[in-house]
Amino acid sequence: MAVAAALTGCGGKKSEAPADGGTKKEAAKAADAIEIKVATVGNEKHQSTIAATYFKEKIEELSGGQVKVTIYPNASLGSEREAAEGVKLGTLEMTIVTTDGTLPSWVSDVQLLSIPYLFENKQEAYYILDEVLEPEFEKLFEAQGFKHLGFAELGFRHFTNNVREVVKASDMEGLSIRVQEATVWFSLMDCLKARGTALPFNELYTALQQGTVDGQENPIVSIASSGFNEVQKYMVLDGHTYGAESVIMNLDFYNKQSDEVKGWIDSAVQYAVEEQRAAVDSMEAEYMEQIKESGVKVSEPDIESFKEATRDFYLRDEIKELVNPELVELVMQKLEEYKNSGN
Repeated sequence: MAVAAALTGCGGKKSEAPADGGTKKEAAKAADAIEIKVATVGNEKHQSTIAATYFKEKIEELSGGQVKVTIYPNASLGSEREAAEGVKLGTLEMTIVTTDGTLPSWVSDVQLLSIPYLFENKQEAYYILDEVLEPEFEKLFEAQGFKHLGFAELGFRHFTNNVREVVKASDMEGLSIRVQEATVWFSLMDCLKARGTALPFNELYTALQQGTVDGQENPIVSIASSGFNEVQKYMVLDGHTYGAESVIMNLDFYNKQSDEVKGWIDSAVQYAVEEQRAAVDSMEAEYMEQIKESGVKVSEPDIESFKEATRDFYLRDEIKELVNPELVELVMQKLEEYKNSGN
């Protein structure tokens, strides 16, 4: 939580020239600083903003102030889609967005992460993200004008709602659930006989409060840090997908930097990913207690019923059009090898 507390105010000011006592050299250095604007849709405690803050700290340290980062949280520069479009167009240098949320508009294969019950734990997810998918996605993102720099963490996603306790897959039938705007999420809701409704993340609290939708699905930290537990009654810890966030930068902006600056960017992102994952992981237990204390009834699921309802999900016609089945099978093969290696 100390990390979250330190985030307040980090989205604020651009670099200023030194006071009268500063040297001309320092003033010139400040004036020549490379400016990087980073947009996030979450608040100062959200996972994306935590990752952005670690990035800011590290690159400003590595560059000795030659690179200045300004963070814009709370969707102040627009929704995830608008932020990603800004990065693609070059009006924004960088953003951190849900990988399988808005990015499928440009790289549909990222929806592989929306295939339910693919990972059993975070170690499996980290291995596939960092060692298998990052190399696979690099060229796909570059073809769309993005530099994909790494995967930060949202965490395993769980369902909440205001209608009934959910323990088995059939309990989901008829519930209206807010999902991200992607075909794969609507297909998942169809498998569970629920109704998927797409809404921007920054509008979700009000939608839950007013009953526009019955429920939503998000990781523990997102649920608590956004206050969704204040307007929801039930939660089931089904962990249907592992939620990752993509750290993306405008490709032209990245390519025009010197090798030294590129090295600072790459190193700062790697540091941010590692530190953010550890911070989010440590926050989950405390946030889980907060959710329970707020009165939400938290249930353990009959996980086999959920797996059965979504079996062969990746072979549905609409999913095969979005995610190459060969990529899914490659990930499954790599996962099996990873498990057999004793990890």
